Amino acid sequence: MEIFDKEIDWRLRVFDSMSFPTVILLPDKTIVAANKRYLEKAGVDEEQIIGRSCKNVNLKYFPNQKFSCNNKAECPLAKVLRYRTGQSVLLKYTDLHGDLGWEERVFSPILGVDGEVDYVIESIRDVSRIKNLEKMYSGVRELIDRVVQSSVSAIIAADRRGRIIMMNKAAEVLFGHAAFYTDNVNIEGFYPPGVAREIMAKLRDESIGGRGKLPITRVTILHKDGTEIPVEMTAVIVYEDGMETATAGIFNDLRERQEVERQLKDAHAQLIQSEKLASLGRLAAGVAHEINNPLTSILLYANLMREKLEKNHPLEKNLTYILEDTERCKEIVKNLLAYSRQTIPKREFFQLNDVIDQSLRLIRDQKLFLHINVIEKKAASPLLVNADKNQLCQVVINLIINAIDAMDGHGTLTLKTFEDEKSGKACLEVSDTGGGISHENMSKIFDPFFSTKELGKGTGLGLSMAYGMMEENHGRIFVKTTGPQGTTFVLELPVVAMSEIMMFDSIG
Repeated sequence: MEIFDKEIDWRLRVFDSMSFPTVILLPDKTIVAANKRYLEKAGVDEEQIIGRSCKNVNLKYFPNQKFSCNNKAECPLAKVLRYRTGQSVLLKYTDLHGDLGWEERVFSPILGVDGEVDYVIESIRDVSRIKNLEKMYSGVRELIDRVVQSSVSAIIAADRRGRIIMMNKAAEVLFGHAAFYTDNVNIEGFYPPGVAREIMAKLRDESIGGRGKLPITRVTILHKDGTEIPVEMTAVIVYEDGMETATAGIFNDLRERQEVERQLKDAHAQLIQSEKLASLGRLAAGVAHEINNPLTSILLYANLMREKLEKNHPLEKNLTYILEDTERCKEIVKNLLAYSRQTIPKREFFQLNDVIDQSLRLIRDQKLFLHINVIEKKAASPLLVNADKNQLCQVVINLIINAIDAMDGHGTLTLKTFEDEKSGKACLEVSDTGGGISHENMSKIFDPFFSTKELGKGTGLGLSMAYGMMEENHGRIFVKTTGPQGTTFVLELPVVAMSEIMMFDSIG
């Protein structure tokens, strides 16, 4: 009896320690228990709500929220009873200061031995910050549109046939054409003969700025009256389903140069970060729903097993499985946080060979290499690059760990640096002797959250982040070969000549 009382007391303490306001309901919607966070949120004592229906409690103590209690089809608790699976609902409320807020109420069933719902756990999670992030994301997109039209930089977009489809006011002034009268104007007429075709050739050359991208380039454009104007321009190709659908260019008049490009880049970076945070915010809500309640159960039953089981009991291995699942959850959260973190590359000049040494040194868990034969093939001559060394090491470490996983901890890992004579680029190869990448997965390996690892062992963010980091450092990452004999990833960066470093130092 004393042990039973201790178990009950332990369960109640765990229930009270839950971070979200939570109540336990019977199938008839009667509240049978409420934790401290819920009582504090409602501003009541336990005896005021125990034994009452959730509908009456919601109407009395949460008057600023709109509930679907009168609509059985929309009631999440009714859905839990019907489908015996977790349900959630998003509610809008107004706080004491009149500000709009949002709450997610999550309903999870506790099933009996007969498979029917014995109890329902209702948890409340404030998601106002997530909704505000979504609102900020929408506002930033509107800001981009306003920046385009108000920019002192000329911005033009043309369709795949070269017909003008968008001009901002600065472009009208720079080129002398009114946006409303460009139906019969082709983009080639904005440049001296042959210049437009040269620009398109550079856009399609992946070795210059990447696929469909032209870095800052000085060209000459033509005003409507025939005047040649020196400008600095950037351009992109817009793709849809892999096909070229449009081009867009940004022009700065070098006769009276304006520093607005930085504003556009800052706004664009803010948009990308807002999209990441809004997406991860929504994902975090799902993770909380799917993981939080199971983790509570894991803790409850693991400790109960410890108290009840004798030493060396056959069921002890279940505790190992529970601990493994907990560690997997930690890895998921850690990778999500890493993915949402915004970084600014700090570029420097360094030898590419140094990346291999530093990456291997930074992998602290040397047990990974117990059955791995590591081969280093470093270029004999110096390979200078200009990039963020820490980011490059992060990419290489990710590729090394992926390679070890692909070989199940047994095989040969080869790290090689060399200069590709054809492209003139500095290359770093990471090769393994694993089973290779399947044909159907090749097009998805750099997609965010795509992973071929077992559920819980990876979030698929590593290669996605590696791809972004290489892009930020004016390089690229790609699969050179893959098959039953193994896979080779290649990191490619522009080679820096000593003369360029001397020129950089003299300017600095």
